[in-house]
Amino acid sequence: MRRLFAISLLVALAACQREAHVDVIAHRNEVLQWRANRAKRLTSENGWLTLVGLHWLNEGVNQPIAGVTLDRKGDVITLQPGVGQTIDNKSVTAPVRLMDDAAENGPTIVKMGTTTFQVIKRGERYGLRVKDSQAPTRTHFLGLDYFDVDPKWRIEAHYEPYKPEKHVAITDVTGMTSDTAVPGALVFNVDGKEYRIDPIIEQGETDFFIIFKDATSRDATYPAARYLYASPPDKNGNVIVDFNKAYNPPCAFTSFATCPLPPPQNRLPFRIEAGEKKYRNGHA
Repeated sequence: MRRLFAISLLVALAACQREAHVDVIAHRNEVLQWRANRAKRLTSENGWLTLVGLHWLNEGVNQPIAGVTLDRKGDVITLQPGVGQTIDNKSVTAPVRLMDDAAENGPTIVKMGTTTFQVIKRGERYGLRVKDSQAPTRTHFLGLDYFDVDPKWRIEAHYEPYKPEKHVAITDVTGMTSDTAVPGALVFNVDGKEYRIDPIIEQGETDFFIIFKDATSRDATYPAARYLYASPPDKNGNVIVDFNKAYNPPCAFTSFATCPLPPPQNRLPFRIEAGEKKYRNGHA
């Protein structure tokens, strides 16, 4: 009887080990697929690697790039027709108002050869973001480097909503600070110690957006910040925060991005050796 029990126990343990092994493999494959999708988005014809210009617009007439004339009156930006300009594959033959990236239907995208441009709104400022599918940052891209996938950094956090909603000041790389709503905190443990980070929810989204940095920013990861998304909490208030999917902000690749920086509470004092490393040809 004891022998039969021992055999049954060994079989059960072996089954558990196989299940755990499958979970590790499944997690690794999930992260690798995420990396492939990340690279595909980044290197696309409209990806962040194509940024070639950022021009802040003044009141009145602006000519930020050759062949482009914009007239700004408050929050109304009007494009004057120019050679080779199209919107939705239709030639621009008359003045047209350009919607910015904060508009409900998104920004108006104007195409001109291999170049596209759109208006962005940051606080009370308006700028022209310019992209070129043949930008050297895209055509000479060196690829992405990562830490090894480590299940340790797939962390289960608990969501604690703020009541009332908290507001924090988030500054971007241009020095602009915005008052940002934070719905709650993500609370988790690393090596027996509790930590809290504040995610935000971007306009029109449901996932948590986490802006953070950790001790690896001194040598191995982008110094300013890394970003990470997490799904909303489950019915028990738990959230999976997988640092294996942490990635560099656009300003790691180009000086023409407006990247938000982590608030003090999201600057973690320990090393998170997971996710994307700093770009080999990046910006400080």
